[in-house]
Amino acid sequence: MPRPAVKPEVMSPVGGHAQLKAAVEAGADAVFFGVNPLQGDGRADGTGAGFHARAKVGFEAEALPEMMRGLHERGVMGFVTFNVLVFDRELRDAERQIIHLAESGVDALIVQDLGVARLIHDICPDLPIHGSTQMSITSAEGAELARRFGASRVVLGRELSLKDIERIANQTDVELETFVHGALCVSYSGQCFSSEAWGGRSANRGQCAQACRLPYEMFVDGEYRDLGDARYLLSPGDLYALHQVPELVRIGVDCLKIEGRYKDAEFVALTTAAYRKAVDEAWAGRPLSITPQEEQDLEQVYSRGLGPHFMAGTNHQRVVRGRAPRHRGVRVGTVVGLTERGVLVELSEQVRPGDGLVFDPANWRKPEGKEEGGFVYQVNAEGRRQMADGKTTAELRFAKGAVNPDRVRPGDPVWRTQDPTLSARVKPLLDASDPLYTRPVTARFVGRVGEVPTLTLTHEQGQSVTVRGDAPLSEARNRALDEATLTEQLGKLGGTGYHLAGLTAELQGAGFLPVSALNALRREAVERLTELRGRAPERHAAARLEQALMTGGGGRETASGTSPQIHVLVRTPEQLGAALTERPDSVTLDYLELYGLKPSVEKVRAAGIPVRVASPRILKPTEQNLEKFLLGLNAELLVRSGGLLEGLQDVENLPPLTGDFSLNAANVLTARALLDMNLTRLTPTHDLNARQVSELAGLVGPERLEVIAYQHLPVFHTEHCVFCRFLSDGTDYTNCGHPCESHRVALKDERGVQHPVMADVGCRNTVFEGRPQIAGPHLHDWLRAGLRHFRLEFVHESPEQVREVVQAHRAFLNGEIGVRDLEARLRTVSEQGVTEGSLFVPEGFDVLPALPML
Repeated sequence: MPRPAVKPEVMSPVGGHAQLKAAVEAGADAVFFGVNPLQGDGRADGTGAGFHARAKVGFEAEALPEMMRGLHERGVMGFVTFNVLVFDRELRDAERQIIHLAESGVDALIVQDLGVARLIHDICPDLPIHGSTQMSITSAEGAELARRFGASRVVLGRELSLKDIERIANQTDVELETFVHGALCVSYSGQCFSSEAWGGRSANRGQCAQACRLPYEMFVDGEYRDLGDARYLLSPGDLYALHQVPELVRIGVDCLKIEGRYKDAEFVALTTAAYRKAVDEAWAGRPLSITPQEEQDLEQVYSRGLGPHFMAGTNHQRVVRGRAPRHRGVRVGTVVGLTERGVLVELSEQVRPGDGLVFDPANWRKPEGKEEGGFVYQVNAEGRRQMADGKTTAELRFAKGAVNPDRVRPGDPVWRTQDPTLSARVKPLLDASDPLYTRPVTARFVGRVGEVPTLTLTHEQGQSVTVRGDAPLSEARNRALDEATLTEQLGKLGGTGYHLAGLTAELQGAGFLPVSALNALRREAVERLTELRGRAPERHAAARLEQALMTGGGGRETASGTSPQIHVLVRTPEQLGAALTERPDSVTLDYLELYGLKPSVEKVRAAGIPVRVASPRILKPTEQNLEKFLLGLNAELLVRSGGLLEGLQDVENLPPLTGDFSLNAANVLTARALLDMNLTRLTPTHDLNARQVSELAGLVGPERLEVIAYQHLPVFHTEHCVFCRFLSDGTDYTNCGHPCESHRVALKDERGVQHPVMADVGCRNTVFEGRPQIAGPHLHDWLRAGLRHFRLEFVHESPEQVREVVQAHRAFLNGEIGVRDLEARLRTVSEQGVTEGSLFVPEGFDVLPALPML
């Protein structure tokens, strides 16, 4: 469907007041930020944070109305992040915050949780909802799913190319927003459980522990693989899509978003100004005019290595370089030797005293310990010399003891991490006392001799005010009032946040108006226009949670005679053979190669066992034919993609559908809404602990949930392919040789645990927790809660291990062994031990009251 031409908004991240000012003065159309809870409210995890995905930064709720007024007066929209999964025990506090946000005049809420999105729409239908990138939206169907729950805009996944974005734009009229600058998550947003698995602090709850920025070693077929200087195998570079702005404008993307709520005001100012200029030029049809110095400033202010990455198309050799996980800035040279008092560096950029430099030792040592570096004390002119190739070599000296020469070697790259001159260049945007970036207004002046003159000002969003003079226009004795005088006087808008973009003058007779009166008319019009602009929108917000809870119906008791059922998920034909010998209640096939599934489906069906096929978690616009293929298998489906679930809603004669963890059902509202989309059962998100799973069972009915009792938690789900990057020279599946089909790969962390990696049909990688996560300590509670559907998932287990895990769980569920014996048997299966993982129930979890079972 054709999209109307629209000039995209430039949206900037703000984590504090300094960043807010920088964004406004640099020309942001919108800013996004988190809001901390109202006094007395809070999340169940006890962090004190609001419902936003950067738990460490946020503005106080009580200050929000005044803050929004100030933004609106400058023509800037304020979007509040409400982009976490919300637990059942938090829904009442969430409702209070939503009402406060709506009444404070925020322009939209950015939301991850589907059930909460629908609740927001019920509470305040006039409050726009934007589907967060943590909804993992990568297709038009995913956008339509968000619209189903009330969203008018969606933030697309950062893994999409320009072609993907254009395909989506042509298939939906939902507003589209895309990231153009800042840090990249290696995992699809909303699909990362590494922090949950290893630290009990979920990325879906604003508490990312950045496990992707840690070093890993690669093991291939059980053997260590030396990758040279690449040790940070899951740490991507930063997104820089400024040169793609003209294409994004042509496609019709509605908003370009800069990531970085943890970044400082200099970062916000520089990036906002750069993308402001790029959008203005692209919209006007002019070529981009960014200078080399401006590009270097963007790299200098914060960069792990800038590039368009996935937006320019798939190239797995570029997304993750692997040398370092942190800010590098600008490379200024290479170490060529040491002197008695300094370091000899072959320079590629000018270095000045005061520059902060770091020596990159990844060529020759592991990442333990700090990197050497410091502020340059002296660039020794005597040690400077010109090389034959035109490059300059200089001796750089540092304060005594700042650099340990034993930890610096020839060949080490040298990076400038801090540039004092950058602060001087960005200072005007940060320290301005009067508005720097101004919004256009048009003026209409009506002046007829003998009548009171009027002045109408209209800003770019269409609001107008009209003011009248104090006295009629008199006859001019000398020079009559003309359009030039009006333009000069009405254009004196310094300090107001406006500039005069156009004037219409209706003059009759040779009239006279004192300049003081004209200036007074202008000042009054500006004040009234600013006051009008700053008003909060008229909205009605009312509590709707209790009604929503009652409307959805309540939990139902499972009949006491219902026997527990074991559902087994396998990923290889060998595991399937072992599973069939144990005759579980169903078998789910989750194979790398979807197109080899049919024989296995027939094999399970021939054994008289119900068979399910697992879908990919991510479907891009070119992968929608997978829906037809999956339906053609005539098997039940384990649905992992929200876009796929949406696409199945209009299909007749659907097979039984089970929604998987990746749909992120964290509360009763989301669970009920998803179950209403033709799901037979649903697996809760991995963000819930074991107690929360039991409580959710009581709210939606335990027979509607399928819980995972044994699995390797999928800690990362990535577009980046480690097989292609580190086991081939190829750029994508067309030229990588498909090492994923012939090798087993694991990533070893700093604790010594090896985490297996597997690829799916779309070449996306999943890194699994190396230790199996077991629910043994909680199975009695789950059974008492009425839960009867238990899934066992396997990754690299052998057929013998598959049989042992199934047999141990069956023995427990049949009452033949207890929890201790179950755990003991499972420990013998795994050489790396077992973990309670995300199911662990922390002390003080019940600080908030539970929802009543309705």
